[in-house]
Amino acid sequence: MKKFLKSLVEKNRGISELGNVANYIPGLEKSNKHALGLCIIKTNGTIYSIGDYDVKFTIQSVSKPITLMLAILDHGEEHVFSKVGMEPTGDAFNSIQKLETCKSHKPFNPMINAGAIATSALIKGADNQERFDRLLNFFRKISENETLEINNDVYLGEKRTGNKNRAMAYFMKGEGYIDGEAEDALEVYFKQCSIEVTAKDLTKIGLFLARGGVMSNGERVVSERIAKIAKTLMITCGMYDGSGEFALRVGIPSKSGVGGGIMSVVPGKMGIGVFSPALDEKGNPIAGEALLEDLSDELSLSIF
Repeated sequence: MKKFLKSLVEKNRGISELGNVANYIPGLEKSNKHALGLCIIKTNGTIYSIGDYDVKFTIQSVSKPITLMLAILDHGEEHVFSKVGMEPTGDAFNSIQKLETCKSHKPFNPMINAGAIATSALIKGADNQERFDRLLNFFRKISENETLEINNDVYLGEKRTGNKNRAMAYFMKGEGYIDGEAEDALEVYFKQCSIEVTAKDLTKIGLFLARGGVMSNGERVVSERIAKIAKTLMITCGMYDGSGEFALRVGIPSKSGVGGGIMSVVPGKMGIGVFSPALDEKGNPIAGEALLEDLSDELSLSIF
């Protein structure tokens, strides 16, 4: 199995040449364009780690389904989805267009930037520090890695350059979809995107979802319903405006991030983490997508 997985990683590594690392967030441009790592953990505990699986990178948008789960724990499903929708947009992840043109002005789903900022605003806490500390501790718990921290340089870069995200936050505040201060929501959002992880960390979170919200020690952290919501939105919206094609070609719930990560879930079977910092034009890891397509084909992993 390990030899087979290694052959898939090496086969797809060259595809990185067709993409580019993100450079609009200071710090991301330092990533090795040709890096490619894969980690798989099956529900029986068997683990396979290949390539650059232990390289640290910032989680970016892979944080969105995780924050969504905590927001639902804090407020319940009905309240959360009164602030953010459940539908794909067909637009780029950082587009403001639908916020302005749709009748309700409600962000379409929690996997795009607008919806994720609205979701971050729902995390409970007396102040920003408490809100983010609760969120970081939730990330640590379900990844089973107590050492997770933010990359402060990337966080400061996100905060300094995130003007489009800031515009969306203030627009949503004006429309009533953010109850607190817009800057408070942005502070939590910029920090959550700057949490440093490895492909192995993403695999463990994927495995947590594959088990329906249960950790490796048997502790249930979220209900099966909450885990199902996260996985459903990952399959419909998790790969930006490439989600439909990814569902057709790969067919497993996944969430990508411009830091190069992809977290994938094969329900009841395994979690998968990929690190592939070269991105396609939609912001998805280009070699990582190709690797997951081969993996799904060869092992018949598609949920469809």
